[in-house]
Amino acid sequence: MEVAAIILFGIGLTTLLLQKNLIKKVIGVNIMDTAIFLFLTAKGYIAGGKAPIVMDGVTDTALYINPIPSGLVLTGIVVAVSVTAFMLALCVKLYEYYGTLDMEKITLMAERRNG
Repeated sequence: MEVAAIILFGIGLTTLLLQKNLIKKVIGVNIMDTAIFLFLTAKGYIAGGKAPIVMDGVTDTALYINPIPSGLVLTGIVVAVSVTAFMLALCVKLYEYYGTLDMEKITLMAERRNG
């Protein structure tokens, strides 16, 4: 699972760096987020482990799965959705202002207006 997470992160980073379209860059960031969530989930899982639930005060010496990575992943998903919504809102405003989502064209138009 960790190898799949690393491959996904590489795909997302490559997309983020090589694409000129802002929507594709947002998709690259989302792929990177997903890779991190997968990596944290894979690190928190223990084969043969039980859920860390103690009932009736009986403690068992069984192997328990760590619940912290799952909590971090849930929190990360909420943050990732919020950041994605913000990035898409910025893309909408950039498109309204410049008429394109191509980073090179936006940069050229901004340089012309400022310089």
